[in-house]
Amino acid sequence: MIKVLFAAALLGIPTVAVAQVAPSPATYVSKAGAGDQYEIQSSKLVLATTKNPVLKQFATMMVSDHNKSTADVKAAAMRSKLTPKPPMLDAMGTRNIAALKAARGPSRDELYISQQKTAHQNALSLHQGYAQAGTAPALKQVAASIAPTVQHHIEMLSSM
Repeated sequence: MIKVLFAAALLGIPTVAVAQVAPSPATYVSKAGAGDQYEIQSSKLVLATTKNPVLKQFATMMVSDHNKSTADVKAAAMRSKLTPKPPMLDAMGTRNIAALKAARGPSRDELYISQQKTAHQNALSLHQGYAQAGTAPALKQVAASIAPTVQHHIEMLSSM
């Protein structure tokens, strides 16, 4: 555990004091894909309606960054001898998208930001946990490379 924390510190990955149990490689791939799908779909929805230039810039970055992380996880999964299914929204993502579709104007923008904060905290926990305790080396590496990007998104969201 100490070696893992030391390696995480060297990589600049924030660590949690509690030992984490990583999901199976297939579950990690599925959860990462579901999170990315929510990010992409919600951001496209907000891009179509927001008048806020800062939010437009953020949502555009979300589409780009989460398309990249989906591709990176898929490639790592294939190197790990997994055959990943196309990413799909999970139940929470489906509910969040429905709520965004029901909201209008500035209320949609506010809901999007709120949802993004929660989704990114969940994503950070997933990626950090897998980077620290995962069992598939290629997926551990990609999780470690994604975590700082998610952390950056959280920092941006904190100023919105």
